[in-house]
Amino acid sequence: LILQSQPDGKLSELIVSDTIKSRITRLLKEYRQRSRIRQFGLENRRKVLISGPPGTGKTLTASIIAGELHLPLFTILVDKLITRYMGETASKLRQIFEIIIRQKGVYLFDEFDAIGAERGRENEVGEMRRVLNAFLQFIEQDKSDSFIIAATNQPGMLDKALYRRFDDILYYNLPEKNQILQLIQNRLGTFAGDYPLESLTNEISLLSHSDICQACDDAIKETILDGKDKVSKELLINMLKDRMDVYGK
Repeated sequence: LILQSQPDGKLSELIVSDTIKSRITRLLKEYRQRSRIRQFGLENRRKVLISGPPGTGKTLTASIIAGELHLPLFTILVDKLITRYMGETASKLRQIFEIIIRQKGVYLFDEFDAIGAERGRENEVGEMRRVLNAFLQFIEQDKSDSFIIAATNQPGMLDKALYRRFDDILYYNLPEKNQILQLIQNRLGTFAGDYPLESLTNEISLLSHSDICQACDDAIKETILDGKDKVSKELLINMLKDRMDVYGK
């Protein structure tokens, strides 16, 4: 049900808006100083819902929070959590929250809409209603020192009761122009050529953070195989257009 990893990422690697980064910084600061906060009868933020298009950094954020706090990252395999047998999914969910209490870490429920879909939807089945009710109960009762992060591409599908169970909600978007430039520069690193990148931003406005990184990686690999040490502007444009063509088709 759970995949464990030990990330070592840093917040500086995450290319998001200043507002999102400051809110993540606040999450980290509160967690590191949670004992001071508890002296005044308050709790630190540690239950976070992240929503946004695919490839915009939701899973990366969970990894970076784990890396910054030197905690293991536990990814919940939602497809293995859900079964067709009545009561079994809720039982597995209970086991997961028992682990959350015993083993301090960052727990990521990816594709969370699979279990957090709004109750009363036309295609909803009774078992999933019980699973959602169980999750609402478990997360509200949870008093552990673990971070709980739920990520979804479809926030509109989530049950409204979920939102008040989370301490913070982060909405991610496709990268803006300055973020696109920063992504390309960071990803190319020493392979970056001596040419302006501003002209590229208008042509790739539909690409996510992940798409841009993959295009840069493809350009670097092609450059290496050609025996060169700098990615040419033409090659970079072609790789970015290849990624754009996927959406065009």
